[in-house]
Amino acid sequence: MSGASGTRLAGRVGVVARARADRGADRSPPADPRRILIAHHLLLGDTLMLTALVARLRANHPRAHLAMTVPEAVAPLYATRPWGLAALPWSPRRVPPSLYDDEPWDLAYVPGDNRYTWLAAAMRARWIVAFDGDRSLRKNWPADRLVPYPGEPASWGDMVAGLAGGTAPPPYAPAQWPRGPCAPCDVPARPYAVLHVGASTPLKQWPSDRWQEIARRLDERGIAPVWSCGPGERPLVDACDPGERHRSTGGTLDLAQMRGLLDDAALLVSPDTGIAHLARIAGTPTVTLLGPGSATLTGPGRYYAAMPWRAATVDPYPCRDQRVLFRREIPWVRRCGRSTAECARPRCMEAIGVDAVAAAIDRVLALPDPRPRPATPPAPAEPRR
Repeated sequence: MSGASGTRLAGRVGVVARARADRGADRSPPADPRRILIAHHLLLGDTLMLTALVARLRANHPRAHLAMTVPEAVAPLYATRPWGLAALPWSPRRVPPSLYDDEPWDLAYVPGDNRYTWLAAAMRARWIVAFDGDRSLRKNWPADRLVPYPGEPASWGDMVAGLAGGTAPPPYAPAQWPRGPCAPCDVPARPYAVLHVGASTPLKQWPSDRWQEIARRLDERGIAPVWSCGPGERPLVDACDPGERHRSTGGTLDLAQMRGLLDDAALLVSPDTGIAHLARIAGTPTVTLLGPGSATLTGPGRYYAAMPWRAATVDPYPCRDQRVLFRREIPWVRRCGRSTAECARPRCMEAIGVDAVAAAIDRVLALPDPRPRPATPPAPAEPRR
């Protein structure tokens, strides 16, 4: 990963070499870990869902140093160090030498793909915990303890928190994760709703004419639509608002700015993307359009139960029938990870009607808003007569 070629293969060779050189045979679980690592390279949404694990580790190890590897683009979201967490930005193509040069870790957790047990071992973690069920013995070799997935339906956040065991943390509240510094962005003076139309695959995209209708209805009720999308997705916004009637961020915001935009928004409507999970961190009332995804896996679960969220979905849907999560078969899972080569059009998204989304918006806006608000200054005292 730190090799001159900058390729994933070079990176993996370097990680494996370091892991094998440092991995001793005499290992045991720490009774009182002082340095705890979470090792992964997940997408934005999956990374943010690890918050339940971070909070649980802090609740059970209040004096430990907590750190987590994160994709480089995600690192600015952790500038305020929620729960005292240190973010370690990295790329599988370029591993910073500081990851290897830091002190050894007493304990490491590897959510998701077990290939990152090798990264934890290369970073000199003395006891590594990961999920069971990955059929690759090569990936599992550095792990010291393998934890089975739960037998009952659960959100991904609650599942990864279960890796740590111990006492459950207090429920999430946005005040626990203040937003960090970011460049300002132009927003309407009146209440506004962020309509994020981009997604990681065309199979999660909703028809543009339906987005247009939702924007019209929000505008009529006094909530200004603000279009949003990822880099390179501006044509999606253009199709939703060809007349440019409403404000658009147009893929111009970084994640820190996006957090700021969501903090002050009255509402987010979005497909099942990382932005929907960022809105949950901000405490923004959110409606998520779920086609291929599972409302159980990506929903709030126990930890985020107080966050205002509603799903717009058709459930069950016939081809949402795959039971695999991170290459592990789970009997209760119902999701779809098919590619555009396997599925010609997003029928599951097209099945979600405008009225269903509008009804979900009504329900989520009726829920309590958990975000802290500036205190209203006291009224000036009446002058004495």
